[in-house]
Amino acid sequence: MHLSPEQLADDGHLEKALAEIAAAMADPSRIKMLCALMDGRSWTATELGAVAGVAASTASGHLNRLVLSQLVTFLSQGRHRYYRLAGPDIARLIETMMGVSWRRVTPPVTRTPLALRHARTCYDHLAGEVAVAIYDALVEKNWLTQDGAAITAAGADFFAGMGMPVAGKLTRKPCCACLDWSERRFHLGGQAGALLLAYFEKKGWLTRTPGFREVTFTSGGRRALRSLLDIAC
Repeated sequence: MHLSPEQLADDGHLEKALAEIAAAMADPSRIKMLCALMDGRSWTATELGAVAGVAASTASGHLNRLVLSQLVTFLSQGRHRYYRLAGPDIARLIETMMGVSWRRVTPPVTRTPLALRHARTCYDHLAGEVAVAIYDALVEKNWLTQDGAAITAAGADFFAGMGMPVAGKLTRKPCCACLDWSERRFHLGGQAGALLLAYFEKKGWLTRTPGFREVTFTSGGRRALRSLLDIAC
């Protein structure tokens, strides 16, 4: 039986579900695993255990907890299980929590590594200084609404002209404003953000560091950003 949000709240199910999710994340090792999975790729339990600094058996226990809480999903292939975040909504939750947590760090001056702050992935889309600049440029050119909630008709033409249609039947939001935890401003999320990252990578405009969230724009990518959006990076 499907229960409405009001029914869930009345019965206390919503509060219980929220508490279970919070409890699943309330462990430093599991948080390290979730942050590692923010690169949008699939990782094995052994790899995630190494990131978290725990034994493989301990990592499996943590991952089981995350799977049961529907924060993480996995695909079995051969002898291995490959884990990834359960979806872009989970990535947005983690990114928002990073921003909230950063306010508790002292001194307030950011200690984020420069390369990570400049350009990185946020699950399946770009984040960091360059991503914020892209968001601002799209708004300035009237290709994206100010609140990031919609691609304009002119913006749809731009994406389609680049071979990235953001119309038709979609399984997620066409676009959304995603708060960047290091810049405290918005970058582009949703289907449009994912399309941009995939397109940039396909064109060889950026390279990704295996196992990390950093991305590096190539000379061709820097020229393309300057030509398309008047962005210097």
